[in-house]
Amino acid sequence: MKITNIQVKNFRLLKNLKLDLEEILSIIIGKNNCGKTSLLSILNRFIGDKSSSNCFTYDDFNIEFKKQLYSCIEDENKVWERDEGISLLIIIEYSDRDNLANISDLMLDLNPDNKKVVLKFEYLLNIDDFNKMKEKFEEYETKYDALSVDRLACFESFIKSNYKNFFKIKKKAVQFNNDTQDVNLNEFIDLDKKKVDISKIINFKYISAHRAISNIDNDGTLSNLSSKYYEKTEINDSQNKAIEKFENTLIETDSKLSIVYDDLFKDVVQKVKRFGGMKKDETVIKVISSLQRRELLKGNTTVVYDDNCHSLPESYNGLGYLNLISMIFEIETLLSDFRRDNRKEIKPADINLLFIEEPEAHTHPQMQYIFIKNIKGILEEGSDGSNGNKSFQLQTIITTHSAHIVSECEFDDIKYFKKNNINSIESKNLKLLEIEYGKEKEIGKAHFKFLKQYLTLNRSEIFFADKAIFIEGDTERILVPAMMKKIDEVDTNAESVPLLSQNISIVEVGNYSQIFDKFIAFIGIKSLIITDIDSFKFIDDKDSNGVVKKNKDGINKQKVEAAPVEDSTNTSNGALKHYYGKEIENYLKKAGTKEINYFKNLDIKDKTLSKKSDNWKSSSDGFLMLVYQVAEANEDGDNYNARSFEDAFFHINRKLVIDNKDNFNSLKNISYFDEKLSSGEKYKYNSYTLAEKCIQSKPSFAMDVLLNSESNDISSYSNWKIPKYIEDGLLWLKGN
Repeated sequence: MKITNIQVKNFRLLKNLKLDLEEILSIIIGKNNCGKTSLLSILNRFIGDKSSSNCFTYDDFNIEFKKQLYSCIEDENKVWERDEGISLLIIIEYSDRDNLANISDLMLDLNPDNKKVVLKFEYLLNIDDFNKMKEKFEEYETKYDALSVDRLACFESFIKSNYKNFFKIKKKAVQFNNDTQDVNLNEFIDLDKKKVDISKIINFKYISAHRAISNIDNDGTLSNLSSKYYEKTEINDSQNKAIEKFENTLIETDSKLSIVYDDLFKDVVQKVKRFGGMKKDETVIKVISSLQRRELLKGNTTVVYDDNCHSLPESYNGLGYLNLISMIFEIETLLSDFRRDNRKEIKPADINLLFIEEPEAHTHPQMQYIFIKNIKGILEEGSDGSNGNKSFQLQTIITTHSAHIVSECEFDDIKYFKKNNINSIESKNLKLLEIEYGKEKEIGKAHFKFLKQYLTLNRSEIFFADKAIFIEGDTERILVPAMMKKIDEVDTNAESVPLLSQNISIVEVGNYSQIFDKFIAFIGIKSLIITDIDSFKFIDDKDSNGVVKKNKDGINKQKVEAAPVEDSTNTSNGALKHYYGKEIENYLKKAGTKEINYFKNLDIKDKTLSKKSDNWKSSSDGFLMLVYQVAEANEDGDNYNARSFEDAFFHINRKLVIDNKDNFNSLKNISYFDEKLSSGEKYKYNSYTLAEKCIQSKPSFAMDVLLNSESNDISSYSNWKIPKYIEDGLLWLKGN
């Protein structure tokens, strides 16, 4: 038996969340404030340790729900049409091997092919209670008639104090329609009336991110956990021998301590005798030792660290180790609770759900790798009985902000939480990406395999970013952060957030950004692709004697040759062809001109794209922009469209190299930069030639640019300019 799906409505940012759970482990990722902790909170309020009391507050309601509620108060023509509020829906799937005793009365469909039971928990406002609330509010607001109080503020003051009088908790089993694969909310069983014990069906436990760990002197967190662990596991069969030895030692110790106590308490016993008027042979009090296993451990176990035969207090170790060890203690304690080790007469619940929140706290990357590598094994071992078979069904949810944990996860286990708008969160299964890529047959499968390996091994941090920059190589990787800083320093717009203060992930993808097409659409964050126009032209293919080769029809054979943009006809850049494919087709049909002209004439506003019907199209509100070299004037007034980054950089920053010739060790043919024609007016070699003939190492060149940068009152990089196409892209990315 397992939970396959969880649905949440109107709880904080979880306006309408649908989350699929894996059979063993589900990893929930996403940037800050995307609802991960809210998921834990609502589970705990409905099926966890807070479910026995009403722990909801008015602030738990989604903002849109609050607006809807107030609009029905404000507008006399609007009515509260149905029972509505916060809800949690849990879809459970069972098999023929499962014991169905606890859920048999909850099956609302006798179709043998329908193997799903649905539990629904609600904190709702029904129509009658809405009318009562409205009436009470009208009485309440008359107190404020003489005051200049906004009606909305008045209502919020009222509802925050009185919401529990109108909202009620309901628990139901609702029908699952096997034909439509959806729930039928009109067919249900009231679980409270049926007196169904939910804890027999689902046992929910959690380890919160707010763990009680510190390395303050005298803190005994781990020591307290050790006694708690013993309390939960003392009747575990595997520990019987150790427990027996423990008890024997206690009996022996009791006997010895009782003799000591005779002397220790002799005076006070004599006083009791005297005050009690007891005679010599009458019953007297006696202090004896009665050590109890639990009580002894509760205050008298201390976890220490052994260091070269010296025992050091637990607080002497780092928070990372304290966090890791405390989690292991807590996991073992909770697993014992799931097994019901200390309540042998009670069987484990049908489903046991463990929620671990942000296990990475205080731990360094290597420790995070180790944790996620081993957690599945620990959980599987914990759910095994003494015979090695499963003693209970365990499902685990882990939420994390750690790219290191994600990099070690199974791709199919990952659930991505994404904020759709300011008041709503969406959950996406990463394994659905495989289906999307699979639409492209074999090439799609190869692309997905590459993407899966690349993201998990190298760039998992993109899942936690607000924005992303996809770059080609080492040069951009080194220089783009400097360019971002330069833009922040020069752009003094107080309303814009500096680029370096934004959560932006820079991802190096070579000239394969088209492989990330479906991924970019999937995560839906604002993304910038910085690439090269890679212009080329067709030339006649000649043999070694300079004779043009011809095909069987006598037509000249041609081959591709890289060329300056002004001399070219096409682009060899696969990303540009992919993302602008349909637009290029339409352009060529209308204009019947060179492909390269489409990119040369494309306005900056048309470089933002949205994906519609599997095609990327220019859109003013698009979340993806592709930028490449465009025409720009240098300090001499020469207007030129470069082909590559180095070409563009040399065109507008030639003086940087000339002024620092001895310091650019990454360049060869350094004399090309200031060599002029015999007339002495113009340079002999253009920037295209410099880029082709002078670069020895692109990463070293980028480092030389930084090393030879000069700062002034305005910028840390005052003696060079950013190529226009990159500046345009970064300024677009900087905005909201």
